[in-house]
Amino acid sequence: MSGKDSADEVEQRTIHGLTNFRDKDVVEIGCGDGRMTWLYAHHAKSVLALDIEEEEITAAIEATPDELKSKVTFKVADVVTDELPKDAYDLALFSHSL
Repeated sequence: MSGKDSADEVEQRTIHGLTNFRDKDVVEIGCGDGRMTWLYAHHAKSVLALDIEEEEITAAIEATPDELKSKVTFKVADVVTDELPKDAYDLALFSHSL
């Protein structure tokens, strides 16, 4: 790793080193403004990104790149109290959410 690597580059290498997002249906818990979503979403089949903060979801929706709008859905939701469809996702991702 060079001293020129940004924190996002390090985080992206780390999460891609831990799992393969290719063609997976992903649920992201605590997505905030989508900063982490953009690090993997282009590989995923679909992404449901959840956060309890409406302002964060609004920011994420506004920042969604055109090429990802068909496969990334942002939703105001609390994963503790809202029901997710059983067996609908191949992978759950959360960071900075605990």
